Amino acid sequence: MVIAITGAAGMLGSRLAERLTADGHQVIGVDLRSETTVSHVGDIRDAGLLDRAFAGVSVVIHCAAALPSYPADQIRSIIVDGTRSVFDAARRAGAARVLHVSSTAVYGLPKQVPTPEEHPRAPVDTYSAAKAAAEEIAERHRADGLPVAMLRPKTFLGPGRMGLFAMLFEWAEEGRNFPVLGRGDVRIQMFAVDDFVDAVVTVLQADDDVANDTYNLAAERFGTLREDFQAVLDAAGHGRRVVSLPARPALAALSLLERSRLSPVYGRLLHKLMADSYVSIDKARHRLGFHPKLSNQDAILRTYEWWRAERHRDQPARDGRTSRDPWRQGVLAAAKIFF
Repeated sequence: MVIAITGAAGMLGSRLAERLTADGHQVIGVDLRSETTVSHVGDIRDAGLLDRAFAGVSVVIHCAAALPSYPADQIRSIIVDGTRSVFDAARRAGAARVLHVSSTAVYGLPKQVPTPEEHPRAPVDTYSAAKAAAEEIAERHRADGLPVAMLRPKTFLGPGRMGLFAMLFEWAEEGRNFPVLGRGDVRIQMFAVDDFVDAVVTVLQADDDVANDTYNLAAERFGTLREDFQAVLDAAGHGRRVVSLPARPALAALSLLERSRLSPVYGRLLHKLMADSYVSIDKARHRLGFHPKLSNQDAILRTYEWWRAERHRDQPARDGRTSRDPWRQGVLAAAKIFF
């Protein structure tokens, strides 16, 4: 197939481009960044760019998005206007199918756990509201006859992932303890990027009546946040431990730091870390026959080993705009001395 991937320089998009190329497909990559997986450099809101990139494609995989740390106006524009632009261009190009990468963030902070795909969208911040609006665009095109696979992954990680995880890895490597809110006994489900790539390939191979649906995607095996973080500290070999912070005072302090732009830990993440957060993947198992291979700990330890191997190598300058960039820790970097 001829497959176009938006966000082809990102962690997921680049891995997909490499895998699909190796599988014999012709891949057209679109991204603002010039990388080996990108053939058209530019903004997904540029209709002319997309018309050139999508000419002759059979499938479009829409991965491009903004991070929750972006300014609110950029989040809405990139995610909502960008999704509208991508779907309109896919229609003009005559694409046979679109795979839309959404997020379990559309559920907000759901009370029903595990959360099924039928749970209503209940966004709680700018990012989750933009993701929900983008899904509505995708569903309108689906209703108009375009087969659309909607994929809702949990936070995915693997080699190349930085963000919050870079902070954990850095503290572990320096021989520091690492804090959690409260006891850290909440179950937080994640997803290995290798399994995510396998899921996309599975959807590409599925018939339209199966692919044209909405699927949660996440690890099948996962434990508590304390267990996952402790696995990294154990791998670092310094004998350090996950330590509990009083939940309510810590939550209030981190919320204040976020509003003051002194911490990268955004509000929805703070509240998500206070309660169990996992989704049902029964539909993906039963309809797609998809079974993730890697657990939370497998994924986080693979990411940590990659980070260890790469941290001393010369790296291109990063601007914090993608999940491949480490978070700027703000005042949290100074807090390391207490752990």
